[in-house]
Amino acid sequence: MEKGTLIEFRLHGDRRLAVAERPEGKKHWIVIDERGQSHTLHPRQITYQVSGEVYKASDITRFLQEVQPYLDPSSLEVAWEFLIEEGTSITPHGMALLLFSDQSPPLCYAAYTLLSEDKLYFKQKGDSYEPRPPSQVNELKHQLEMEAQRQQEWRDFLAKVEQALAKNPVEWQGSDRTRLDALERFATLGEEASYRTPALETLATLHRSETPQGALQLLVDLGLWNLHENLFLRRSQIPVEFPSKVLEVAQHCLNSPPPDLESNRLDLTYLKVYTIDDESTAEIDDGISVESLSEGQQRLWIHIADPTRWLLPGDELDLEARRRSTTLYLPTGMIPMFPSELATGPMSLVQGQVCNALSFGVVLNEAGAVQEYTIGSSLIKPTYRLTYDDVDEMIELGVQAEPEILSIATWAKRRQAWRQSQGAISIHMPESSIKVNGDDITINVLDDSIARQLVAEMMILAGEVAGRYGQTHNLILPFRIQTQPELPSDEELLQLPAGPVRDCAIRRCMPRSEMSTIPARHASLGLETYTQVTSPIRRYSDLLAHFQIKAHLRGDPLPFSIDEMKELTQTISTTIQEATIVERQTNRYWGLEFLRRNPHEVWQALMLRWLREHENLGLVLLEELGLELAMRFSRPIEPGDRLDLKVVHADPRQDVIQFQEVAYQEAQH
Repeated sequence: MEKGTLIEFRLHGDRRLAVAERPEGKKHWIVIDERGQSHTLHPRQITYQVSGEVYKASDITRFLQEVQPYLDPSSLEVAWEFLIEEGTSITPHGMALLLFSDQSPPLCYAAYTLLSEDKLYFKQKGDSYEPRPPSQVNELKHQLEMEAQRQQEWRDFLAKVEQALAKNPVEWQGSDRTRLDALERFATLGEEASYRTPALETLATLHRSETPQGALQLLVDLGLWNLHENLFLRRSQIPVEFPSKVLEVAQHCLNSPPPDLESNRLDLTYLKVYTIDDESTAEIDDGISVESLSEGQQRLWIHIADPTRWLLPGDELDLEARRRSTTLYLPTGMIPMFPSELATGPMSLVQGQVCNALSFGVVLNEAGAVQEYTIGSSLIKPTYRLTYDDVDEMIELGVQAEPEILSIATWAKRRQAWRQSQGAISIHMPESSIKVNGDDITINVLDDSIARQLVAEMMILAGEVAGRYGQTHNLILPFRIQTQPELPSDEELLQLPAGPVRDCAIRRCMPRSEMSTIPARHASLGLETYTQVTSPIRRYSDLLAHFQIKAHLRGDPLPFSIDEMKELTQTISTTIQEATIVERQTNRYWGLEFLRRNPHEVWQALMLRWLREHENLGLVLLEELGLELAMRFSRPIEPGDRLDLKVVHADPRQDVIQFQEVAYQEAQH
């Protein structure tokens, strides 16, 4: 290399031109760039050498201006098409002649620049460049197009994000879904989320916290999520929407009802039927009647909605109900097992309409035990839709215009006493009902009222009769069983205050009830056999029992074999357990949110039991709300002690609640 030679080298990856000034040592050269800055280069660092002229550093700018008009990458395609036919390689000098019909230094450098930057048509081999095969060029073109499309979609996505953050309406496209889904997964599952990169990229670009909380807040700010988005539900496998195919089948059922398999339904439309539920209940799945018989006897009728009238085992509606296994009841609303049009329409026992039912007629003896029973598919016409408050008032006032209600209440009381004599275990812990409507949260404690007990006893009675029928006829049913608990001794229990504290101690000892294809005792109900049949619109196990019982009543083969029933009950149990956890977590979230919003309220609490006594951690019951929460105590305390509490800190998202004892705190000051 001579002094005045124009060379190219790379500085931090960028092309730079410089003029050779003088040698430095044996191999290095000192070069001067267009800014007059000197650089010491080894020959290996030189990427191109302009031959044929001597230059000064001040010539570099002019040289680049001469090169600039020829740097059109598309011109390489023509050269590639020519050279691929020839099957020959080419040097930058040869490319200058081919492209520009000239080999002046600026044009040779332009040809070199085009070739060295090209990632599509040519690949370098020594000092030459050889054309890539057409298949490779097509594949590379496709990749470049995809990348260009991705970049455009990314720019469009960011533009929509800015639009949405400015509270302007946005129409998200399918191409936006990948990034939005990634944000949703990251917000829901955190570090366990798969494919987090698009979410982290979005958060970083928007200068947001690259955390699950940051993703959640962005989704809220974009108007895609609610501030109180139910992450428990999102983390579960529980489907929220119905597939379009299922909705189509439901609509077809409404428009063209399928033929009724029950050709000889009992006509019980002459009976006065009461449906008793909470005011907000939309799926009415049970009704009660009482019928006077000869010699002063009475027959109780428990009518259960008959959703199997509208579906067959294994059809679209059945498989979807099986997948869901239960209706989910959340403070923000319910997620039904069947499409609402069916569940609250023809499947329900609607007042004043002739409805399909599975009716259990039962005669009890004076003590409250089952004396005789009958089961049949029926037609009924619900007379009154009553709330629990209505029935409580009617019983309290002894309304003579509705003697049937008073009779049913009397039988329910006898029935309860009979079950107690059979070893039933009653636990009366306060239950809270949390409802969220818009931004309002209401919490009501459900009274263990006479009306609720009445309905519960009638439903348990239907379950006992269904279980007996199944046992007598060796039917494969999802029986409910519960092993006998090991309760504390009477002496131990009597040392605890009566009411919630004692009931809490008993509750701790109760084993979970399970489903089994073999009938066995249900300890807490005091029954030798029992199967749930009273909620087939919202519990799939009840629907299974209906399928089996109705098939037997018709004289048809049972739809489900013992192996199928075992497999189904196992699957259902797992799904229901997941649904129960989601319900419990969601209720707890809204309970904590309610407390967070009422920091100045003083709550009366009852110490129920120790959770970890050595850590002073106990369980308290907020009596006005029916909420059970953990609390760390700063003074000696015993189960049964009452205290007044204020919320010091509550964070529903982090599942944190801290209380302060009001009177004790004041005494400290």
